[in-house]
Amino acid sequence: MLLSIVLPAYNEEQNIPNTAKVLSDLLAGHSIDYELIFISDGSADATFEQIQKAAGENPRVKGAEFSRNFGKEAAIFAGLKLAEGDAVVVMDCDLQHPPEVIPEMWKLWRGGAEVVEGIKESRGRESLAHKLSAGLFYKIMSCLIKMDMNSSSDFKLLDRKVVDVLLQLPERNTFFRALSFWTGFRREYVSYEVRERQFGESKWSSFSLMKYAVTNATSFSTLPLQLVTVMGVVSILFSIVLFIQTFAKYLSGTAVEGFTTVILLILVIGGFLMLSLGIIGHYIARIYEEVKGRPKYIISRTAGDIGKK
Repeated sequence: MLLSIVLPAYNEEQNIPNTAKVLSDLLAGHSIDYELIFISDGSADATFEQIQKAAGENPRVKGAEFSRNFGKEAAIFAGLKLAEGDAVVVMDCDLQHPPEVIPEMWKLWRGGAEVVEGIKESRGRESLAHKLSAGLFYKIMSCLIKMDMNSSSDFKLLDRKVVDVLLQLPERNTFFRALSFWTGFRREYVSYEVRERQFGESKWSSFSLMKYAVTNATSFSTLPLQLVTVMGVVSILFSIVLFIQTFAKYLSGTAVEGFTTVILLILVIGGFLMLSLGIIGHYIARIYEEVKGRPKYIISRTAGDIGKK
């Protein structure tokens, strides 16, 4: 049985040689037949050249490079498409997802698990701003998709049947982490602690995390659209209360002079309207992108004996 490991990479030239060696030594030491699939997501450095070098030294190392940066989600699905294994592990190529957990995942899969989730015990050393933005991201996503995303990650093992289900999904705006929950199947869990990067630094900023949250929320959940209705109801109730208050003061002869109340009412309702239009516009943009039917990614080069699937 073959284990495929999918490793999305963006400007990770320093990590590729070390990651390929560490994973190869580990899996060979546990007598696990494997292939390593690196996906260079339009990297601006020598990431793909390092992948080619690693593939030349080890025939089990394979890779592909996108024609431009399409994002981590596209890189994950490209790796799933190219993987030929009976089970597939998705992990970060900077080894912040500890490789030592993979044999445990493999054992659980051999025991009948169809999805093995990696659950974070801690996030490792991060700046306060990054921890706060990441925490907010997971809270938003947990609320929107009705799943506990606080400790989840992209680090997981999927059975071939789960991979096939994911690849059959027609949508182009994907959220791998949530879709793997959505598929169901028999699930087991392993815990791990996030490691420090040996080389380079994280490509995720607070702004990119929030943008990622909005994109994934609208691609996976319709709850933000329902917020438009909630804001409409709140506006109506606020207007009714204000009307009653104003009418009562008018009848008592103590009506408030000036336009302060009117201006406040216009500002509140106007704010709700603009926010509602923004939410609706974002969904229309998602629909527009789906209708165009463009591919999730474009592969410009490959390395090693990559699968022709």
